[in-house]
Parts: sequence; C-alpha cells; structure tokens
Amino acid sequence: MEETLEDPPTSAVLLDHCHFSQVIFNSVEKFYVPGGDVTCYYTLTQHFIPRRKDWIGIFRVGWKTTREYYTFMWVTLPLDLNSESAKQQEVQFKAYYLPKDDEYYQFCYVDQDGVVRGASIPFQFRPENEEDILVVTTQEELETLKSTNKKLEQQVKAQKDHWETELLQLKEQNQEMSSENEKMGVRVDQLQAQLSTQEKEMEKLVQGDQDKTEQLEHLKKENSQLLLTLTQQEQHQKKLEQTVEQMKEEEMTAVKKQRELTDENSGLSKTLNENKIICNVLQREKERLERENDLLKRENSRLLSYMGLDFDSLPYQAPTSDQGGAGQNPGLVFGNPYSGIQESSAPSLLAMKRCPTCKSDFADGIFDHTLEQQHMQTLCLNCPVCDKTFPAKEKQIFEDHVFCHTL
Repeated sequence: MEETLEDPPTSAVLLDHCHFSQVIFNSVEKFYVPGGDVTCYYTLTQHFIPRRKDWIGIFRVGWKTTREYYTFMWVTLPLDLNSESAKQQEVQFKAYYLPKDDEYYQFCYVDQDGVVRGASIPFQFRPENEEDILVVTTQEELETLKSTNKKLEQQVKAQKDHWETELLQLKEQNQEMSSENEKMGVRVDQLQAQLSTQEKEMEKLVQGDQDKTEQLEHLKKENSQLLLTLTQQEQHQKKLEQTVEQMKEEEMTAVKKQRELTDENSGLSKTLNENKIICNVLQREKERLERENDLLKRENSRLLSYMGLDFDSLPYQAPTSDQGGAGQNPGLVFGNPYSGIQESSAPSLLAMKRCPTCKSDFADGIFDHTLEQQHMQTLCLNCPVCDKTFPAKEKQIFEDHVFCHTL
C-alpha cells in the first residue's frame, strides 16, 4: 500500500458525534479473500465537500475513536466537484497491509478534522465458502438501501436534535459566563463582546450545514480558552490573597518583635537607672571613706605632733598576727602612734578616752564633741534617700536597703 509516513488526523470523537450519512460506501462484499487487493467504492453526498487531508480507514467493528484504525489510505480529490462522476470515488488497499484474522471490519471515511463522515457494513477477510454465496437481486439491494437510508435519516435527525440541545447548553453556559464576567472590570467587557459574537455566530450556524459544525467547534475552543482565562485569574487572585495573609503574618511578627525589643529596652533602661543609683551611692561612699581617711591622717599627724614625734622618722612596722589584738588598735588606719614609747610615760602625758562603738583609745583632750561626731560618721552608713543609719559592719544590709528604693 502506498501509505505516507505521516499519520492521519484523528480525534477522540465518540460514535454519537459522527456523521455517517455524508459518505455512502457501495458494493461492499460480505467476505474478502486474504492475499488479494481490496477496492473500496464510495459516493459523496450533495452537501459534502472533500478536503486534502481526508482519508479512508479500515476499523475493527466495535471501535470507539478514529485513532483505532487498522490501516488507511488518503482519498483522491476530484477535479470537478459539480460533475456526477466526481461523486463516485474509489481507493485501493494493498493485500500486504490488510488484516490477517477473521474478525469483522468496516470502511470509515474520516475528514481532516478527525470526524467520521461515513461507515460501511461489516465484512471479513477469509476464504468464501459455497454456502456463503448468495444471489442478491436488485429488489433486495433496493430494500437494503432503503433500510440504510432510513437509518441514516434517523441518525441525521438524532444528530440535529443533539446539535440543538448542545446549542442550548452553550447558550446557558454563555449566559452564566456573562454574569460572572460582570465582576472582572475591563476584561469583562471584552469577554461579553466575545460571547455576544459567539451567540450571533451560533445563530448563523443553526441555519447552515457543514460550516456550522466547524464554526461550532471553533466556538467551543474559544469558550474553553475563556474558561481557562477565568480559572487563571481566580488562581492569581488566590495567590494575591495568600501573599496578603503572609504579609499580615510578617507584620504581626514584626510588631511582636518590636514589643519584645521595647520591653527589653525598658528592662535595660530600668537596670541602667538602678546601676546609676548604686554607682552614685558607691561614689558617695567612696568619697566619704576618702574624707574619713584624710581625717584620720590629719588626726594621726596631730597626735604625733602632740607627742613630739615626726611621722617620717618613725620606723614602719608591718602588722603581724600576734599584734592584731591588744598591741594594735583596729580603729587606726596607720597603726598605734604610741608604739615604741614606754608605757610608763604614756599615761603620764594625758588621760585616754575609749570610743564606745569601736573600742579605740583617744586622748581625752583631743576627743572633743566635733571629733566624736566625725568619728561616729565613719563607723555608720547613712541612706542617701531616707537618711536611715546602718552600722558599717552591716554593709550588705545597707546596699539591699538602698536597692529597695529603686524598685
């Protein structure tokens, strides 16, 4: 068989969408003997116009779509479509490409859109037995043609009813599309104009014949594209809504983070203020201790001067563990100024006075009321907020008390 490498145009169109009455197959045998070429005779009806990519295929009986052909041949376009001889056509199938089994097959005429335009009666490929040979009279053939014609008319009527039903469904779909597209802005106007054009074209298709089917298929494709466009727009709107929700969540997270940072900043500021207060308290305590140290230095110098001794000429003696008790006075920073002087001469110079708080000894003439107040201040810690007094040995309690004022 002279078959090109190009596959024929097919489709997934089912049997109820086909038009079997537009091409009629003639002289179809009940049996074809295997090993021989088969000539297929067919007639084109008045309203059918063949095209270049039309083809005739051999299908096994029971096929569902035009993709299930066994073999095929391209049709030959007639030179003059208006002549009577142009309506009678034939194609020849080579024996090499024909089926080898004894299943039932039939010829089908398929146009370049993949739509079946005609189908023959079933036949088989097997040797013909003598009991299968029947003498068919002209009257019987006429009755068969009438029966076939009647079936074809019923199919045409059913197909017409199917077209009208499908047209009504498409109109209803177009109306629904129009109501939905009113919410879409500028795109809606374009869609409504296209739908109106489609309705007008479909009204024209109802009055036409073969061209109606092609235009209707075209409108179906456009309608599918419009539905696809609306679906894409809805998906885009959903993506925008998801993006907005995500931005809101990020904003809430940022606000929460800002609050946490604000709270943390407030806590740090509070801690800084507390540290500043404690630092000020410690600075004042340091200054007070420095003043106390200076006071003790002056007092020690005055006592040495009173005793007729020079501080620089005295030998320095590092305090030892044995002298930490009775030998040294714990209240004097620079040691006992009377160290090295005979004990018999010390009481003879002047009488001594002892501090009731720290048990330190002072000369009775020197330990006046002013010096006593200064000495007591060095042994006490005064709160800078409420002027409450704490002993120097309770320094931790004093610091806790000052810290309570900051809370």
